Amino acid sequence: MDRKIIHTDKAPAAVGPYSQAVVWGDTVYVSGQLPLDPEQKKIVAETIEDQTRQAMENLKAILEAAGSSLDRLLKVTIFLQDMDNFKKVNEVYGSFFEGGYPARCAYQVAKLPLGADIEIDGIAAC
Repeated sequence: MDRKIIHTDKAPAAVGPYSQAVVWGDTVYVSGQLPLDPEQKKIVAETIEDQTRQAMENLKAILEAAGSSLDRLLKVTIFLQDMDNFKKVNEVYGSFFEGGYPARCAYQVAKLPLGADIEIDGIAAC
C-alpha cells in the first residue's frame, strides 16, 4: 500500500515541511489547519468565530480533495490559544455538521503558528 499526498489550492499551502494531508488505505490524515485565507495566504479573520470558520473551510477543502468530506470525519483535534473561546468555537464548529459528530479533543496551547487563535486537524474515512 502506498501513501498518497494530498494538495489543493482551495486550502492554504503548508507553512512548513509537511503535506496538507496524506491518504493511507481508506483513511485520510489532515494536518492542522490554521485560519489562513487560501488566496491571501495570511490570517484575515479577526474573531475566534471567523477564525474557526476559516480553519473548518480549509479542513473541508482538503478532505474533498482527498475524496472524503466532513461527514466522514472520524476524529478531530482542536488547539485553542484561549480555552475561554471554547463555547464560541463549539457553536461555529457544530454548524458544519448535521449530527453524528466525530470524536474530538480540544486543548489550550501556549502558542500557535503565525499568531493564530485556533488550529484544527482531522482523521477521516475516504
